[in-house]
Amino acid sequence: MLDTLLASTRKLSLWLTWLGGTLIVLSAFLVTLEVILRKLFNVSLGGADEISGYAFGVATALAFSYALFERAHIRVDALIGVLPHGLRPFLNLFGHALLIGFALVVVWMVWSMVGDTLQHGSRSITPMRVPLAIPQIPWLIGWMFFVFTGVLIAVAAIVKYLQRDPSGVQDLIGVKSLDEQIKDETV
Repeated sequence: MLDTLLASTRKLSLWLTWLGGTLIVLSAFLVTLEVILRKLFNVSLGGADEISGYAFGVATALAFSYALFERAHIRVDALIGVLPHGLRPFLNLFGHALLIGFALVVVWMVWSMVGDTLQHGSRSITPMRVPLAIPQIPWLIGWMFFVFTGVLIAVAAIVKYLQRDPSGVQDLIGVKSLDEQIKDETV
């Protein structure tokens, strides 16, 4: 059951990452078109920078979960290699919990911000006057999915630990070894 949920969540996180990447590519085309129109015809579409900023924020939040599955979030791991093997799962889980705890604080703050935005009908202070809920809600969804994924991975790691499966714990929350990183680059 837990493995099936993990696999489904991983697949969804990959799709969300592709969606975010598509937003980035589309905004790059929009900015390119804006530059060409300004240079050749002295005409501006207006708002390309604003739209690309929203796309970047949403795309980033949508990709956080996949980065978690790939163990790609940056952390300081200089000492982990010299610590006893029995201590590493606890430290990895502690670091994972700190990351998800931080994300939970962000979700709490963004939830409040979106609530205020909806309550007041807030709009951007640019000529486009975009209703801010439009970019904020998918951004919030990305952060919420990140927290959900983080909790799910933590539960799975704890289960693996209780089953005495240290390699399973490592594969979920451990620091990628140099060999794993090289293998990922060649695939």
